[in-house]
Amino acid sequence: MVRSTVAHSTPEGVTALLDPVVNGAGLVLEGVTITPAGKRRVVRVVVDLQDDEAGSLDLDQVAEVARAVSDALDASDVLGGHPYVLEVSTPGVDRPLTERRHWSRARRRLVSVTLLGAGAGEVTGRVTAVDDEGVVLSTDDGERALAWASLGAGRVQVGFRRDTDDLGEED
Repeated sequence: MVRSTVAHSTPEGVTALLDPVVNGAGLVLEGVTITPAGKRRVVRVVVDLQDDEAGSLDLDQVAEVARAVSDALDASDVLGGHPYVLEVSTPGVDRPLTERRHWSRARRRLVSVTLLGAGAGEVTGRVTAVDDEGVVLSTDDGERALAWASLGAGRVQVGFRRDTDDLGEED
């Protein structure tokens, strides 16, 4: 008799297993992908800081959660006993800002965002505040409050020279 592992080997099944593990480490599970690679599978797990935490994960935090994720996968049959390669990473700077917590994590960073609706266009500025109403950007023209309904996906702008006067000590 051949045992079917299709239901277990889905990103959804792995997410259900790993979400409490990652949350237990004080992080958020951003996503899981499973890609066939010969006889193995590559399991990519993306983790991030909780809600309104600014800054970024350090390598020690990523290594700690990677060990916990690996232990959980090894103890489970969610991958049907197939060998796998585990990659645990953070979202990276090119992740679109689509959720409130993404915007909160981008506080003090320079971002560009496409506006939707009547005020369509693109705005670039530094995120100064995030609340229930939307996002406040500091632009060359001053502070600009943008409602959630008017925001498309934002993108953090990467530069090699930063104006650190308004950044404080935190990145």
